Amino acid sequence: MTSTIELPPTATAPAVASRRLSHRSGFWVTAITFLVLMAFNTVPTPLYALYQERDGFPTFLITVMFSAYSVGVMISLYLAGHLSDRIGRRPLILAATAIEIVAAVMFVLWQDTGGLVASRLVAGLGIGILTASATAHLADLHRAHRPDSPAFAATVAGIANMGGLALGPLVGGLFAEFAPAPLVLPYVVFLLAFLGLGFAYALVPETVERPAERFRYRPQRVRIPADGRRAYWAAGIAAFAAFAVTGLFGSVAPTFLARILGQTDHLLAGAVTFSVFGAAAAAQVVFARLTMRDQLRVGIGAMITGLLLLGAADLLGSGLLFVAGGVVAGAGVGLLFRGALAIAGSLSEPRTRSEITSGIFLLAFAGMTVPPLAVGAALLVVPIVPVFLAFVVLVLALTIWAGGVVLRESVGRA
Repeated sequence: MTSTIELPPTATAPAVASRRLSHRSGFWVTAITFLVLMAFNTVPTPLYALYQERDGFPTFLITVMFSAYSVGVMISLYLAGHLSDRIGRRPLILAATAIEIVAAVMFVLWQDTGGLVASRLVAGLGIGILTASATAHLADLHRAHRPDSPAFAATVAGIANMGGLALGPLVGGLFAEFAPAPLVLPYVVFLLAFLGLGFAYALVPETVERPAERFRYRPQRVRIPADGRRAYWAAGIAAFAAFAVTGLFGSVAPTFLARILGQTDHLLAGAVTFSVFGAAAAAQVVFARLTMRDQLRVGIGAMITGLLLLGAADLLGSGLLFVAGGVVAGAGVGLLFRGALAIAGSLSEPRTRSEITSGIFLLAFAGMTVPPLAVGAALLVVPIVPVFLAFVVLVLALTIWAGGVVLRESVGRA
């Protein structure tokens, strides 16, 4: 049976122990690694317009490129997202870093449309391994040195996840506007960062003891107690709705800015996406002192309000409403997703923590994939205003339904 334990320095040979970071230092190295790897995967958002100008492909292909990343995430979540519960956190996160290095090299060397789709797919494979493993590792490391504040690790994991996704578009926009070779240099910079972080993370202590029995591989399987299944699925659908918003802003928001508002500045496109993801990260800090139930209430309210503002922006062609709606909805995304992870965590044991977390991420990335891809396909035949409005209505309905269930089911759980 796999269990999560603290490994004190005396538990290993002195020569090995001396090369290990403390649990506290390892916690922050893991958080930084998590943040930088997530940032890499949204760097292309403001660069898609440059690729489109260069190659002349339709907007639908932008959503295909974006969705290739999410598909890669879901594939690896299903095949490997749960493995850190059995073989350890460190091997999985180091593997994820290595895969992101491969993706960065692919972005530099294979720049046609097929190469971009393939690079995004490979990058997604790494993130699918990373998300659940890093979230679980942060919880383990923090519990080892501060067992009195378990919520802190969840907050840092949420900030690393959403904060990284926020930084990526801003970095990409800066390169697009001010740097030479904007379709090459960002990936080279991140490649060098990955190499440094990989060496640092190799010193982080492991927190999972491998089971004595022989390990038999199986794909993802989420084992949830019967009395927790309704709460779990409601949390997963809430995560689906939340990530649908991030998927929209990570893929076709620059198209909306250009077609409806006439704004084609790459830095502006990156800044708008940054503001949405940044609001998701900041909300988790600002409202951290609230109970989880109150955070869910604020998150659901913010999602509903933000989506209504986005619908109004679509109908009125208002840039101010578009940015305001994105920021407010983004804050709701952060709180709602954090609540979904907390509810899932309350249903898990140490030996199933990564497995159950992977299931929530799997549903979340399905939300990041399917609705934006549907939007891109619809834009081939339908004007952008009704397509965008249909997206808002769909996500609003999911948020209202899942949010209500999550609130009811969260009593006594998170």
